[in-house]
Parts: sequence; structure tokens; C-alpha cells
Amino acid sequence: MTSLSYDPEIKAVLEQAASAGRPAPPARGDWESLRARTEMLMAAVAPAARPPSVSVSNYSTTTWDGDELSLRWYTRAGSTPGSAVVYSHGGGLVCGTLDLYDAIISRYVESSGVPFLAVEYRRAPEARDTSLTRDVFAAIVWLHEHANDLGVDPDRVAVMGDSGGGAPAAGAAIMARDHGVPLARQLLIYPMLDDRNTVPDPTLEPLATWTYDNNFTGWSALLGEAIGTEDVSELAAPARAKDLSGVAPAYLDVGELDIFRDETINYARLLSACGVSVELHVHPGAPHAFEGLAPGAAVSQRVLEDRNWALTSL
Repeated sequence: MTSLSYDPEIKAVLEQAASAGRPAPPARGDWESLRARTEMLMAAVAPAARPPSVSVSNYSTTTWDGDELSLRWYTRAGSTPGSAVVYSHGGGLVCGTLDLYDAIISRYVESSGVPFLAVEYRRAPEARDTSLTRDVFAAIVWLHEHANDLGVDPDRVAVMGDSGGGAPAAGAAIMARDHGVPLARQLLIYPMLDDRNTVPDPTLEPLATWTYDNNFTGWSALLGEAIGTEDVSELAAPARAKDLSGVAPAYLDVGELDIFRDETINYARLLSACGVSVELHVHPGAPHAFEGLAPGAAVSQRVLEDRNWALTSL
């Protein structure tokens, strides 16, 4: 018997959505159906259009294996140059685009005044293994190379990723340490970090908005037959890391009812054990991506305030 339950405001929103009917969940391992269904839901719950105070410029760089990597530079009118964030969007490793996340990114930029360089990283299964992480790291390097032109202090560059974007963000923070690239902070928002998290927890499964089957689908699309084996790199699944000493200080948040809860807490614990400064928030009654599902809920407002503080304090 579990005592876990939804936050009342989130529960009301989920019950209303359930009463309208839901499409059948995609089969375990069916990444194409997962992508189509998830992107449909993302479009349905996306916030309002980009605010007029936020402007966007398009850039590109080259990936480690020679492909073109699209970058979007978001800035708020009147903001003072200084810090900046390299951002990798969510989507369970197989879903999501910058177009779908445009309003979300703009909201962060408008509220914090911190410019974002958003990365259109290649998704699984079209890209495999460490490619997503290497794409995000390439964006970090590009921002450092163009810091003067963009008015960015290279000592105040952070990386941020949510959900499936958390893995390449955390992996890129490891790469930044290994390659001597300065990184001021890593912000990991209910991050997807561990490819071994595919066996349902009976206390969480009935409440999960991102399921264990979805998680298997995303990780198997990225890793193929290597999923769950000792052949998985820490750059692909950062929960595999043994030594995180020297990586950037971390901010992490996750919902209590998210299947990523334990891996987020464990990652924060490992960071702390390795001497890395950590700020961790676990929000009671909150499932995965709760602030998008129920933006008016008090817990959603609190988490956005916490993230905004982490951004403005860079």
C-alpha cells in the first residue's frame, strides 16, 4: 500500500484530461509511435507564443562527425550581457524539437533575462550512443568561441537540459570537465540519466506520466542492444559515471511521482560525494513534467521560481 498521491491541483488537471479520453499508449520499443504521440501532447500543452520582448537569431556549427547542427540564440530586450545558458530540450531522447520548445525557452529567457543558446541536437534512433551529448558539447564550445561577439562572459556559461535533454546536458558537463572547457553550472530538470531504469516500481507506475515502457523505448532507440549492459558510456547515460569530481556545480529538480526521481537523487548524491556543490529539489505530489501539465498549480509556480533563481544567480 502506497501513501503517494498527486498534488490536488495536478490531480484535477489530470482527471479532466482523462475524462476527455486518451489515445492508446505506444507499444514498448515503438519509438515512431512514441515520437508521434509525445509531440502531439507537447503541442497541445505548449504555453502561449513567444513574448515580444524575446528575439531569436539562428546560427549553426558542425558536429563531431561532420553534420550541421542548428543553434538558436534567444535574448530579452534590455538585458545586460553576461551569463548565458546552453539548452537541450526534452523528449525522451527520441522526441521534441526547438519549434515545440520555442515558447518554453522564451519563458525562461523573459523571466530571467539570461540568454539561451538552444541546440537542435540529433535524436535517437537517427543518432546513437554519445552523439546527442557530443552535439550539446559542440554548442558549448561554439558559445565559448563566440562569447565576445554575443556579449557573454565565458566564465558564466551554464548548460541546462530537461527530461531526455538532461542526459546530453549532464554528459556535456562531463565532457567540459574532461576537455577543460569552463562551465559555471549544470541545471538538470527531472533528468533522464539511467538506461537501467526500465523495471516498473509498483509505487510509482500507476502515477507515472512518463512510463517505464516509454523509458525503455527511448533508451533502446539510443543504445540498441547495449541498453542495460556494461558497454554503456557515462557520456550517453550519465548515471553510469563513477567519478564526477570537477564537473560544474549542479541544480536539480524532480517530482516525487516521476520515474526519474531516484536516479536524480542518486546523481545528486554522487555529485555531492565527489565534492560538487549541489542544489536538489524534490516536489511532493508531482509527476514528470508537472509544470507543463498543470502550469497554474502552486507547485508549478514554485519550481519555476526556483529555476529562475538558479538562472539569475549565474
